Amino acid sequence: MIEVDVQNLQRFLTLDEGQVARWAKSALERLGRDPAELSVVLLGDEEIRELNRQYLGRDRPTNVISFPQQEGEGLGGMHLGDIVISVERAVSEAQAAGMDPRERFVELLIHGICHLTGFDHEGVAPSKAYEMECKERELFEGLMRGE
Repeated sequence: MIEVDVQNLQRFLTLDEGQVARWAKSALERLGRDPAELSVVLLGDEEIRELNRQYLGRDRPTNVISFPQQEGEGLGGMHLGDIVISVERAVSEAQAAGMDPRERFVELLIHGICHLTGFDHEGVAPSKAYEMECKERELFEGLMRGE
């Protein structure tokens, strides 16, 4: 069973918490991560800036931060960790790219989930970064088609 807890603490985009949980569950199923538990917190730029400063030493807002519960090899339990998304930033990035804000939100959700399930793009070989990019695209296309 996959459990996803969504806390919507923002006012920048109307998002259905149940739909956010369904997107996350679908992505985790596609990644073969069942059973799993995940928390998703939706914030604005100021709140995520504080988390970014406090935990990553970067005093600026960002679009998504993943906080893994599991470190190292093997499964440390069902709780994968927490994903924090600045919906404010997602909306502004979508506007700049001429895309639907919900689609940008889903991209960020998938990005966070990929980080929590072992994918990375920072400080890794280009082939590993490309592997994550391909997986994100595959998951996004599947979710948007509703498969």
